[in-house]
Amino acid sequence: SCMCLILFAVNEHPEYPLVLAANRDEFLQRPTAPAGWWNDNHGTLGGRDLKAGGTWLGITRSGRLAAVTNVREPGVTVEDARSRGELVTAVLHADRSPEALIPDLDGRAYNGFNLMSYQDGVVVHGTNRGDVGAALPAVNRVASGIHGLSNATLDTPWPKVVEGRIRLSEALRKLEPGRIDWQPFLDLLAASDPAPDSRLPQTGVPLELERALSSSFIRTGGYGTRCSTVVLISADGTCHFLERSYPSLDGSRFEDRTFTLPLQAKEAQP
Repeated sequence: SCMCLILFAVNEHPEYPLVLAANRDEFLQRPTAPAGWWNDNHGTLGGRDLKAGGTWLGITRSGRLAAVTNVREPGVTVEDARSRGELVTAVLHADRSPEALIPDLDGRAYNGFNLMSYQDGVVVHGTNRGDVGAALPAVNRVASGIHGLSNATLDTPWPKVVEGRIRLSEALRKLEPGRIDWQPFLDLLAASDPAPDSRLPQTGVPLELERALSSSFIRTGGYGTRCSTVVLISADGTCHFLERSYPSLDGSRFEDRTFTLPLQAKEAQP
């Protein structure tokens, strides 16, 4: 259970050190709880995958955010692998920093993943499809700038990542101090225009499906964008969180949930 497009800006806006806009694409019959507070002692906010119990994106009151995407690799997927949604929960609830934790995860227990995390101004990206091989996930700090994660690795220039980064940059320019306007971020996540065939990646799925998966917002058969999430973390330590979930198959109806939470920065253990 994972996000399939995560666009994020690190230190690109004077008021918001992190701005994130993400879409979760999933089979429409997979049972899901919308964003809300969990009954745990960590103060976790996020949606919930009701099949495996993990999540695709969450944030804690101490200001730690984590999200995951899968790596598209037809024919390599292991059926009984552990749910990648556990990775987000593991990062959110660990005593150690994400940077220290991720290399200790069992990379072989999961199908290909990208895991991104943010805390106290530091963004890290972890993957079990790095040069070191799948056994030990590689982890790297992510530099300031505008980044995109889809189903390859960080900043792989798939059309939805390239376009998404440009659109996120434009949305940031419209973000005025002291006033949250969600619409430009929701608009870029709702872009459903497929890429031209000449620019499609070749990931091993049929051309028709490659086309359908090339837009930010996806609807194909029983699969598609189930929710869009926008997170703004301000320099004063406030998180503004919006989830727009799409309960209907055609994406015409949606439900918005917004949360504003003061983050109580808690020093992560080294």
